[in-house]
Amino acid sequence: MREHELIALAAPPTVAVLRGIRPDQLTAPTPCTEYDVQGLIDHLVHWGPSLARASRHSDGEPRPGSDPVEGQLEMLVEAWSVPDAWQGMTTMGGPHELPARMIGAMAIGEVVVHGWDLARATGQPVSWDGTLLDFLYEEVAQTAELGREMQAYGKEVPVPRTAPVLDRMLGLTGRDPHWTP
Repeated sequence: MREHELIALAAPPTVAVLRGIRPDQLTAPTPCTEYDVQGLIDHLVHWGPSLARASRHSDGEPRPGSDPVEGQLEMLVEAWSVPDAWQGMTTMGGPHELPARMIGAMAIGEVVVHGWDLARATGQPVSWDGTLLDFLYEEVAQTAELGREMQAYGKEVPVPRTAPVLDRMLGLTGRDPHWTP
């Protein structure tokens, strides 16, 4: 499976989690300590357009009439499902260019990691395709130090090498895979 096919595997479990969030859970804490559930949903809506535009295959505008969060996820899937979105250099709107593959992996990471955050915060089960998680683990492992420098990730949480790949990837982002509210 090629990287441009992976984002389509990332979104459906996260969408299912979003649909399962009850109104009384919006103020619940999340493993992403700076956000409660509503704040994390707002974060996804805020960064979706920039990540989609970085693909160079989207204007960053979800379809009119779509649910704000689901529309953002649909837009990301559409934008990063184009094979050449993953080629060359791109920007997130600032002056610095970054490898498109890195930004595409960031888009997938946003969907998976924050989908997990929301699932944990609201007590919902969630799982993703193993091929997707293997890819994401490798990408996060390569960029984790940069992520910490940019304050996108917290301090690494030690996770045994024998733990599931999702747990090891979460540990690299500074999350405790056993977090509970």
